[in-house]
Amino acid sequence: MPQKQNADIDEHIKGVAMNYAIDVQGLSKSFHAGAKALDDVSLQVADGEMVALLGASGSGKSTLLRHLAGFVAGDAASGSVTVNGQLIQRRGKLSRQVRGARASIGFVFQQFNLVGRLPVITNVLTGMLPRVPLWRSLTRWFRRDEVRAGLDALAQVGIDDYAFQRASTLSGGQQQRAAIARTLVQNARVILADEPIASLDPESSRRVMDTLAQINRSRKVAVVVSLHQVDVALRYCPRVVALRHGKVVYDGPSANLTPAMLSELYGSELSELLPEAAIAAPAMPGLAPLARLVAA
Repeated sequence: MPQKQNADIDEHIKGVAMNYAIDVQGLSKSFHAGAKALDDVSLQVADGEMVALLGASGSGKSTLLRHLAGFVAGDAASGSVTVNGQLIQRRGKLSRQVRGARASIGFVFQQFNLVGRLPVITNVLTGMLPRVPLWRSLTRWFRRDEVRAGLDALAQVGIDDYAFQRASTLSGGQQQRAAIARTLVQNARVILADEPIASLDPESSRRVMDTLAQINRSRKVAVVVSLHQVDVALRYCPRVVALRHGKVVYDGPSANLTPAMLSELYGSELSELLPEAAIAAPAMPGLAPLARLVAA
């Protein structure tokens, strides 16, 4: 990367990134055979926004979230990621302070990431581990006030009655809400949710999305949720960032996503973004033209 471009990125990070919960500039990620999972992605998310990452399988949604959390680094000389005013990565290298920065980033995994043999409350309290002494994290010893905070978090997501059951005894939707409670205990200022409803039934999906939306409203926490269901994105997220083949192909109000625009953006992949029920009998009026396009 030319020296002037490096200087431009440095100036951007100093002068602009502090104004956003998430700031991504020119991020790319290449895998084997030169295939790009992310292709020059730039976006900003303000405090308190709820944003859907929309796209079919392989569009780059999960890869982007993993880069935002600092789990992986982008291509060398490919730009920067800043979250909560803290540098996560730049020019293909993770920041030396990335572990500290992750303390304020809650990540909700598609497969819950709970330890099934441990009680639900213990799983939730692991959100405090970045803030407790090493010896307590190793022994999983928590003070009464910390346990109380964990129970409060479980109450907020509606599953406090299951606090002392093994996590493996909960349904998929309940486990996902426990994972969200873990981000509350963590005091996360940004929540990244990677396909949180992909493996859930419709009712469990609704409860998980309701929970994320309620946390977004009540705590003014920025929430970025990856989805492949158009109807869910329209219902819960005022803003949509649409990805295709690693590129941002739309970034704007979800209300402006017309059937014609989605058909143009996704072509034959559009059927993957609509639930079968929506194709048969759309639950939302705006999906009826989309269903006709898919059926054509």
